[in-house]
Amino acid sequence: MIVLFVLLAILLGVLVGSYAAYRKTFYQDRRIKEDIYRLPKHTDQEIAARTHALIAAFDAREFESVEIRSHDGLRLFARYYHAFDGAPLHIQFHGYRSYAMRDFCGGNPLAVECGHNTLVVDQRAHGRSEGHTISFGVKERLDCLAWVEYATRRFGRDVPIFLSGVSMGASTVLMATALPLPKNVVGVIADCPYSSPRRIIQKVMRDMGLPVFIYPLVALGGFLYGGIRGLSHYTAEDAVRFAKVPILLIHGDADGFVPCDMSHAIAKACASRICFEVFPDADHAQSYMSDYARYRRISHEFIKECLNDYQNKED
Repeated sequence: MIVLFVLLAILLGVLVGSYAAYRKTFYQDRRIKEDIYRLPKHTDQEIAARTHALIAAFDAREFESVEIRSHDGLRLFARYYHAFDGAPLHIQFHGYRSYAMRDFCGGNPLAVECGHNTLVVDQRAHGRSEGHTISFGVKERLDCLAWVEYATRRFGRDVPIFLSGVSMGASTVLMATALPLPKNVVGVIADCPYSSPRRIIQKVMRDMGLPVFIYPLVALGGFLYGGIRGLSHYTAEDAVRFAKVPILLIHGDADGFVPCDMSHAIAKACASRICFEVFPDADHAQSYMSDYARYRRISHEFIKECLNDYQNKED
């Protein structure tokens, strides 16, 4: 009887602990009001002012609301910004517990400068998209494919598509490169991605002073309460081994949240053509702000090269 009691107590402890880990790591409380102007506390004042101005300009633009259904039945939302009929399309994915309007207040204008159309996605469990569970790219990569399929149906199979992402969004688009993307997906732009969900979760655990050996409890919580399978199996580093599209990889070498070493690992594993650009002294998702002229130049050069390659193949 005592043994049974101890076993039940252990089981209860595991269930409670894994649920607490799920709530802390994967759960998104939808009651919290979205504030697109909220920036990390350590953000430099000058950068904050510039970012707020970009967000305000982005938020003022007119857009078309677009909705699709995910593979598991969630309603997913995006904002579509039209430039020209038949123009290339950029599908853009924001980061973990962040906002599309914040993460792409700089990247979206770069696409617009090229005369391209953009589809700015609210990731599942964020913004106007449904869901309560963030899966660090495991399910989001399938959402990315669903948005590509929607775009191909709407705009045609010949319209070039770029996939862009910041932080978790960057890992999402890289993880999607292992999926059966259509040939009109011509390039991927990934800004400060993590190499795998497991590695970034363990890194944050260390930052919080938590022992990494309890990671299995975190993964169990994701599985039991969020239905997340494959946190270790589905990774950006593994996915790019099967990539067939060119990739522009961007990372700040002073990134305190996602170490730049993770992008080095992704670049080393990539099977497709990759352009890896490191921005000195840039913190997480701050490469654009740290050296706008360089960021703009490499982005435009990459986009131009991808479109030229695609056109040459079509000819």
